Amino acid sequence: MPSWIKRLGHERLLIAFALLAIVLAIVDPRPWAMHQRWLQLPTLAGLLGLMICIQGIRDSGLVQHAAAALIERVHSLRGLGVLLVSATALLSMVLTNDVSLFLLVPLTLAIGSISNLPVMRTVVLEALAVNAGSTLSPIGNPQNLLLWQYTHLPLLEFMRAMLPAFGVMFVLVLLLTLVWMPRGRVILHAEDIDGHPVSSSQAILSVLALISMVAMMEHDHAVLGALLLIVPFALLEFGTLRRIDWLLLVTFAAIFLGLGHFAELAPVQQALAKINLENPLTLYVSGILASQVISNVPATVLLLRHALDPMALAVAVNVGGFGVAIGSLANLIALRLAKQPHGMRLLHMVSIPFLLVCAPLVYLVWRWLG
Repeated sequence: MPSWIKRLGHERLLIAFALLAIVLAIVDPRPWAMHQRWLQLPTLAGLLGLMICIQGIRDSGLVQHAAAALIERVHSLRGLGVLLVSATALLSMVLTNDVSLFLLVPLTLAIGSISNLPVMRTVVLEALAVNAGSTLSPIGNPQNLLLWQYTHLPLLEFMRAMLPAFGVMFVLVLLLTLVWMPRGRVILHAEDIDGHPVSSSQAILSVLALISMVAMMEHDHAVLGALLLIVPFALLEFGTLRRIDWLLLVTFAAIFLGLGHFAELAPVQQALAKINLENPLTLYVSGILASQVISNVPATVLLLRHALDPMALAVAVNVGGFGVAIGSLANLIALRLAKQPHGMRLLHMVSIPFLLVCAPLVYLVWRWLG
């Protein structure tokens, strides 16, 4: 039996959402154009382009080199944790949450391979950090970008409206980092530090590719950007393409198809029509709960046509990124990049209580300052 078939048997998330998409396609047939819209090809192309770039950077040895340089300058585990979490949140505001994770999670893994940094604990904190950090920026995550375009608000006005929610989230993530990261100094495995030579040509190619891919995504040319990346990597670094996690891409395609179709089922739409989404608290709770079931981007699409206050919806679906892993696709990316045993369980042990604490605090501060 081919190895990829054996691996496919362990892809429970892929199998579940593929079955959902197939069942819904059979019991509720829709035009092909709707399936194309649900598939979100630009998002998938952007994800593929980022995967190519970051795999190239990892293969070049640049990440490992940066990891060694960083831990030689930061000597406490808590200080290192705060630095990584803060950098993840900051980058998510500027480069979007998935780009931030594609940069910081490999760096975290590299640091963990040459030190006593608790890798999965740090990755969970980074997943929380991108959900918090991207909340502030209109380009930080897909739901914010959608709502920003829908409301036509000036950038600074959008950020001002999201600032209370971001403030509460980010402070809570920092507090959790200080409490949860172990005390003590970073212990280096000295024999591993110098074992990662850097391929300058591959590093330059991959960094330039990342910059161009982000630029193409910002200008809505993600599909073209991904296609333009495949050619040079196929010619110069074909091994990088072989090492990409292609099943991750297929998993997201299945999620988009299954959840996109589910959100547009007639019973779902009828149930929404009966909910009083004019009430701020009802809209807030609905956005969070919908995110837990169908992820926060489909939840935004589902509720937007019924919500009188799009910015209230923005706060709700960003908070909804915490909780279960499906609440934000960034959570799934972080877990997949980390590839650590029991990662999903650890994320839920932290993220669900975090949501229960964060949600009421965000609502109270947002309503008080709004």
